[in-house]
Amino acid sequence: MSNTEKKQGELKRKLGVGAALAIAVGTTVGSGIFTSLAEVAGAAGSAFMMIASFIIGGLIMIPQNMLYAELASAYPEDGGQYTWLKEANWRPIAFLNGWLAFWATDPCTCSVMSLSIASYFAFFIPELQGIPVKILAVCIIIAFTYLHYRSVEAGARFQEFITSLKMIPFFLLIIVGLFFMKGTLLAEPAVVGAPVGIAALLAGVSATTWSYDGAIGACYMTGEVKDPSKTMPKVMIGCIAIVILLYGGLSTIASGLIPIGELAATDTPIALAFSKLPMIGKAAGIVTSLLAIIVITGSMSGATMYQPRLEYAMAKDGLWYSRFAEVHPKYNTPSFALGAQAVYAILLVFMSGINDLLGYFTVICLVKNMLVFCTMFVHRSKPDYNPGWKCPAWKFMTVIAIFANGILLVSTFLWAPGASLIAGVVALVTGLPAYYFFEHKNKKRQSVKK
Repeated sequence: MSNTEKKQGELKRKLGVGAALAIAVGTTVGSGIFTSLAEVAGAAGSAFMMIASFIIGGLIMIPQNMLYAELASAYPEDGGQYTWLKEANWRPIAFLNGWLAFWATDPCTCSVMSLSIASYFAFFIPELQGIPVKILAVCIIIAFTYLHYRSVEAGARFQEFITSLKMIPFFLLIIVGLFFMKGTLLAEPAVVGAPVGIAALLAGVSATTWSYDGAIGACYMTGEVKDPSKTMPKVMIGCIAIVILLYGGLSTIASGLIPIGELAATDTPIALAFSKLPMIGKAAGIVTSLLAIIVITGSMSGATMYQPRLEYAMAKDGLWYSRFAEVHPKYNTPSFALGAQAVYAILLVFMSGINDLLGYFTVICLVKNMLVFCTMFVHRSKPDYNPGWKCPAWKFMTVIAIFANGILLVSTFLWAPGASLIAGVVALVTGLPAYYFFEHKNKKRQSVKK
């Protein structure tokens, strides 16, 4: 549907390739980059296996992004996974997807990232502790909400700028690091007690999975992307290519500057890598803190922008409160959905410990991801299914995508089985009654129309 075909009160197609790519890359490369190198190093046990893990982990994500590209071109609407589950006629699961996203993940993401940004500011202002940090986090939430409330175009331009800005230091580290890395460190044997062979590779690849997750953020806004059939494949494939290049380069440079045992033991691998460069040295902490503020700001901006589009899409289908479907008549943004996300995120900032509790829903989110990939078999069997771009070897790609998420699902469940089961029960006990409540309202509305 083109801009001219969009009805009054609907979001318009204003985002080009650059803006959508900035959302995808900006969401994928987040705060996790500051710890993922150490996590993968500890899992893989050697420099070679760590580098291989990042590259293979990225390659495994290519099928996932290609499937997202096809689904986005087939259903060029806002909502992402919710829309794809709904179009597969899995309406209750689609609702549960949105229900959990609002109450357990999306606003929670904004509160966590705003607190992280505020905490890094405390590195430069030591007096910024306790309540002042929370107040700064609230101001950050309000600022980004206002930015994306006032204009999709202005928000997109900022997202392009901040994403470009946060990638530059990482690629500079890779380029400069080439002149100071030591080949002997790359050839060091595995750390004593670490897994070796295929076991090390599997552990390392599993540890990279979350590092590549996030490109789907752009799919939440497919209804606002220009020419989605051509744009979304470019965005999904371009995003994974950029991130593989980034992580592959960083892992190579880090393991060539820092012994693998030392890299696995540190909580600050990026700062440690910068400290090995003569021109930075002792200023590594300052450089890393500034970089962290920029990186998390990019992720925060992207999340604030795309997440409310899910509730907007649900409300249009009658599966959420109708006010979430409101579009500002002047700014053409989902004004109420943005405001509601901000209010809930601000409440979470002051609810100590609640973010850890909400994190228990990770397993449910992974199950949801696997179900989305399973819908490919449903969509492909529909006679009216006509995507603007088709994923090559789609059956093979679907199996790989399901398998990759299955690895993370099993490892996450084994890490916290009790919490995962509790989260599953809570999701069903709260979500299913809510679903039938909204469906009952829909039936009553339809009967009145008749």
